Amino acid sequence: MSVIALPQADAAERPIPQPGWLTLIARRRTTLIGAILMVIMVALGVLAPLIAGNPGHMDVAGRLAAPSRAHWLGTDDVGRDVWSRIVYGARLSLLVGVAVVALSFVLGMACGLAAGYYRRLDNVIMRIMDGLMAFPAIVLAIALMAALGPSVLNVIISIGIVYAPRVARVVRGSVLVVRETTYVEAALALGVTDLILIGRHIVPNILSPVIVQGSFVFAAAVLTEAALSFLGVGVPPYVPSWGVILAEGRLYIQQAPWLVIYPGLAIMLTIFGLNLFGDGLRDLLDPKIRGLATERQRAA
Repeated sequence: MSVIALPQADAAERPIPQPGWLTLIARRRTTLIGAILMVIMVALGVLAPLIAGNPGHMDVAGRLAAPSRAHWLGTDDVGRDVWSRIVYGARLSLLVGVAVVALSFVLGMACGLAAGYYRRLDNVIMRIMDGLMAFPAIVLAIALMAALGPSVLNVIISIGIVYAPRVARVVRGSVLVVRETTYVEAALALGVTDLILIGRHIVPNILSPVIVQGSFVFAAAVLTEAALSFLGVGVPPYVPSWGVILAEGRLYIQQAPWLVIYPGLAIMLTIFGLNLFGDGLRDLLDPKIRGLATERQRAA
């Protein structure tokens, strides 16, 4: 009895599984560096009570001491350990960044969805957003802090309001594109309510650019908080903050340069890592980039 050989699919036509997130991140060195810097920042903030002492402890006899085994990054003008203050400053920056992203997303998503989906509200809402964006971010944040007063909560509220219009514009632009798609028109024809349509069909399809925007808002929030604290309109002076450390250390920059070098380096590495990770995240969420990675794997 003869055996009929079935035609086998060409190897080139066989479906190749899409590379996972971790694989794509590992292939891009810049994204991997950004992710590592972010992990280090999060680890410092979470493990601050375990790896750093009391940031408010004063050793007047050891004021302005150079970096040593006892004080890895030296001490400030009243004998406080700079390492402890920088580590707890990372915790504050992490708290402010996460809270600002959450607040700006709530405000920006609400305004962007309303402006993009309801045509009659578009002009009114976006003109308000344009009015807020007309002010430089730091100037508007200073004005809000002057009205609210210095505290961590007020810093979060002020920076969240400042960056909510940026999120709203990104959301509105994405909604305008998704609203004209066929499946949205089909849902409208079936009588789906607006809330269900927005929640099930529009929001899931606009998350990619919003997530990418979140990484840049996080970086901007960290930098803005440090700037406000440096200018004296941010968190109170007793709260460990990179901006406060810089503001206090600038008076002793010649005598104790480590007071400005180490907090400045912490700010630089954090912003650098967040920007690298944000750029890589934008590429990973782009279907064209993921398709290109699949084609390279197929060719290999």
